[in-house]
Order: sequence, then C-alpha cells, then structure tokens
Amino acid sequence: MSETDGHARPLIAVPGIRSASIAGLRRSGTVAADKILEAIFRAGGDPVIVPPGPGITHRLAPFDGVVLPGGADLDPATYGAERDPRTEASDPVQDEFDLTTARAVIELELPFLAICRGMQVVNVALGGTLDQHLPDSHIWHRECMHQVWMESGSAVAQAMGGNVVEVSSYHHQAVDRLGAGLQVVGRAEDGCIEVLEHESAPMLGVQWHPEDNADTAPHQQALFDATVERARLAQARRDELGHALVRTKEN
Repeated sequence: MSETDGHARPLIAVPGIRSASIAGLRRSGTVAADKILEAIFRAGGDPVIVPPGPGITHRLAPFDGVVLPGGADLDPATYGAERDPRTEASDPVQDEFDLTTARAVIELELPFLAICRGMQVVNVALGGTLDQHLPDSHIWHRECMHQVWMESGSAVAQAMGGNVVEVSSYHHQAVDRLGAGLQVVGRAEDGCIEVLEHESAPMLGVQWHPEDNADTAPHQQALFDATVERARLAQARRDELGHALVRTKEN
C-alpha cells in the first residue's frame, strides 16, 4: 500500500533499543536497526521507533502493528534462573520495557513480528524460560546461514511460501520451556526452536534475523509484508468502527 491510493500507511511500532553512545550525539539515545525500518517501509508500513518509558499500553493505542526486534541477552532473573557466565550483560530498563511491551501487544491483539530476542522476550513475558547457551552442534547459530523446517499450514510457513527455508542466524540463546499459549511450529536440524506462534494472538515469531537479507530474499521480506498486511486489515477494521460510531451519533 502507498500514500497514492488515498490511504495512510499502517503505523508499525518498533520498540527502541537504549544505547549509551551514538555517533554524532553527545549523549545516550534510542535506536532501531535500519534494515528493520527499511523492510517495514518496503512492505507498505510506516515504522515508528517507540522509546522505553511507562504507559506502553496507552502509547501503543495509535498503532496498527508491531515489530519486536533482536538485541542483547535477557537477564536470567526475568525467568527465575541463575546467570550462566556465558550470558551477556543485561540492561534492566530495556528488559522491563520489552517484557511489558510484549504483554501489551498480546493484550491489545496487535499483529506483530517477533525477531530473535523479540521472540525470546515474548516467551519469557508469558512465563517461559530460555536456554542461556546452546550446546555445540553442527549448526553455528551464533553467525551462520542454516535451514529451518516448519509445520505445513503454520502462519510463518504460509507467509514465506514454503516449509523449509534458509535463514540468517545470530544468537547463542534459545527458547526452552514454552510460555502460556505458545506453540512450536519450526525447528532447526539440531532441534533448536526457531518458530513460535500464539494460540490466539496474531504473532509471527522467528529466532533468526529476516531483516538481514530481506532486501534480496523475497521469502524473508514476506514476513514483514505479512505483518504489515495484517496491520492494514486491523487499521481498516478500526476505521470502519470509527465511521460506524460517527453514524450512530448522527442518527
């Protein structure tokens, strides 16, 4: 969808990542990956970075969809575990904001795409746990391309147009015990959980980074396309509801 057809682009919230320093600025800032913003825009959405702060449920009200991005390791305390020495340093402000955002997105029934840490955040927000460091296998999840096998008919498989896809991986942690309402619909060859969906929320959850090559791999861009299309439909339903309320008041 474009502005030329008379409709505004669906607004897609991207929770920002806190950074202690940013080139060109004298102070800290809040950032999002260009590749995620570009993929959302190519899909027809209008990406907006949402900085950490209180009242996220109210702040998400104007949005039609959300993309939960990747990032650093979650503090194991958020899922009741002791810290493995291989777990990276955590930002408690970021963790709390991201977990609260994930819960709000599900409560609001906003269409969303959860990427890497984003999928892990959703799992923890719903009471699940993480494997803090994957065991060695023939797949070097920390940085490689590998295949993922998905269940036929799953929303991610339908969006990507196939049950087996090549993905860009960059993580050393993974979903362990599932959070409430989540379902595993895709794994890597070594058994690592790679795709989650929710029993009722409009969620596409992937452990890899589709933004890495979305500009050259249509099946990766398709995840952003599907999310924005779901957001467009949500926008249309909201607009229609607003028009119906106006007509009711006029009558």
